[in-house]
Amino acid sequence: MPTIQDFLTILQQVVPAGLAEEWDNVGLLVGDPNQRVRRVLLALDPTTALIDQAAAEQYDLVVTHHPVIFRPLKAVRTDTPTGRFIAMAASKQIGVIACHTNLDSVQSGVSDHLAQALGLVESRPLVPSRGECAVGCGLGRIGRLPQPIDAGAFLDRLRQVCSPSWILAAGVRPEQVTTVAVCGGSCSELAEAAFNMGAEVFVTAEVKHAVARWAADAGLWLLDAGHFATEQPAMLVFRDLLQRHIEARCWEITVDLAVQPPPLNLV
Repeated sequence: MPTIQDFLTILQQVVPAGLAEEWDNVGLLVGDPNQRVRRVLLALDPTTALIDQAAAEQYDLVVTHHPVIFRPLKAVRTDTPTGRFIAMAASKQIGVIACHTNLDSVQSGVSDHLAQALGLVESRPLVPSRGECAVGCGLGRIGRLPQPIDAGAFLDRLRQVCSPSWILAAGVRPEQVTTVAVCGGSCSELAEAAFNMGAEVFVTAEVKHAVARWAADAGLWLLDAGHFATEQPAMLVFRDLLQRHIEARCWEITVDLAVQPPPLNLV
C-alpha cells in the first residue's frame, strides 16, 4: 500500500513545490510521510466540516488548495477552528497536504483551467514562474477569444463556468471582448499587468477599492466573480488528474472531491 510520501511524489510531478511563491506554505503540513494511504479527500478550503467528514468517513489524507497553516503558529488551541482542525487530523492520523500557489501556477491549474473553460486560446501567464517549471507556468493567464463576443455574452459564459454568487464590475464595459486576462482567487494586484499586456477585461476576485478606482481611470473592465467561484472549478480537474496518475501506478487509492458551499453569499 502506498504511503503519504508516495503520494507526495505524484504531487511533485503534477504540481511541483518549486512553483509555489516564496511566501507560501505548501506540502505536508500535518502527519507522517510513512503513513499508508487508501482514501484521499480533496477540497478547496481546510474547514472544520472537512476534517469532521474525513474522520467520520475514514480518509487517510486530506489535500486542500488553501493551507491550514499559512502563517507561523505560536500555539495550537483546540478552541479555534485552525487548532481543532490540526488536533483532530493528528489524533485521527489524517495527513494534511496543501497545494496552493503551485496549483495556481501550473499548467491545467487554477488559472489555466479558468482560461480554457472561458474559451481562451494562445493563453500565457501574466507573471511567468521563475522556479522549476515547464514553459507556460505562472500566475494568472491572458489569452484571446477565437471570435470577439459582446460583453453580455462574456458575462453569460463566466456565469456558466464559475456559477458565481455575484459579479462585481469596475471600469468601462466594452462593446466587444477579445483579449481576456484571468487569475483565480485574490489577484487584483495583477490588474495593471493585465492591462499593460493588452487585456480588455480582467476576471479575478477580492478586488480592492483602490484597484477598482484605477481600473475605471485606466479603461480596464475589471470583474470580481468571487474567490471561491473562480477557483473551485479547477478542483474537479485536479481530482481527475491525480486519479489518472494513481491508476497508472495500479494503486488502490480513491480521490474524492468534497462538497463545499461558498463561504460568502448575497443576502
